[in-house]
Amino acid sequence: MTAIHPVILCGGGGTRLWPVSRKALPKPFLPLLGEETLFEQAVRRVAGDDRFAPPIVVAGADHADLIEAQLGPASGARLVIEPAARNTAPAIALAAALLPEDAVMLVCPSDHHIADTDAFRASALAAAALAREDHLVSFGIAADRPETGYGYLRRGAPLAGGYAIREFVEKPDRARAEAYLASGEYSWNGGIFAFRAGHLLAELAAHRPDMARLVAEAVAGGRWEGARFHPAPAPFAAIAGDSIDYAVMENTARAAMVPADMGWSDIGNWAALAEALAGEADGLGNVVRGAVDLADCRDVFATTDGPRISAVGLEGVCIVVSDGEVLVTTRDGAQGVGKLPGAMSQ
Repeated sequence: MTAIHPVILCGGGGTRLWPVSRKALPKPFLPLLGEETLFEQAVRRVAGDDRFAPPIVVAGADHADLIEAQLGPASGARLVIEPAARNTAPAIALAAALLPEDAVMLVCPSDHHIADTDAFRASALAAAALAREDHLVSFGIAADRPETGYGYLRRGAPLAGGYAIREFVEKPDRARAEAYLASGEYSWNGGIFAFRAGHLLAELAAHRPDMARLVAEAVAGGRWEGARFHPAPAPFAAIAGDSIDYAVMENTARAAMVPADMGWSDIGNWAALAEALAGEADGLGNVVRGAVDLADCRDVFATTDGPRISAVGLEGVCIVVSDGEVLVTTRDGAQGVGKLPGAMSQ
């Protein structure tokens, strides 16, 4: 069977993990869980298995050297340098245009945590089988709580190894999230996809013809520099950016999903990181890194790269000290960190 081609997306600045995540060294390239960075973990998930080809990594020029350093010399990876940030649909289309039409591509964000690699690979194989039948496939992440920070997928008719997608649902309020969870019909939309490259480009041409044309022009006018591909800057910069969800997935009649219960987290903010590190918590739910003293605290996440953090009587709070910056937020408020002046101006 033809190998699956992983496409690892390295866009985004990880501003909700400020002040540790910064433009020069954003979230994917940080060792937030263990000694490996999230990007290194994403690469390792599909390494050493002949069912997966060497990855294509799509990223901006600012992080190209960093990516190649973390890939190592023997990865066999190709690196596509985006001339401008235009969201996920053009980034994925660039990779698709560099692959044979019948190649199955597995699109993975570079900054997610997946605890169970075997479960991930099993879902990837099921998704690839559906993609070969020209379904456009999302991973439907098993929902274990009424999360209001994620989009949802509603399952439709059964397919071999998965389901048709009956409905895409935007981030719900708490009451609707609880109803989704209770119904058992909904999964989280984790932003992991499988497509046949030629079919994805055909669907893009049908639903976003200008984007498809400009991506094709950028690839036709591009050039290889070793393992790096540089699309032509002018046509790519002219693209009106859009996510793959809005550009294709919510418009196609061939949307499908495979269930994925694999210990997934997007590590989207400090509260999500604290949840992913729950195995390190003390008996009161506190997770600490560095010089931290807590007294009478519960469910506190505290990390420092030097100065001591001392806290008394706090509950449900994240405290982060990094490179001279201090952040204090409730876990509920962690989604808003990226809108702070420090995060936006770094």
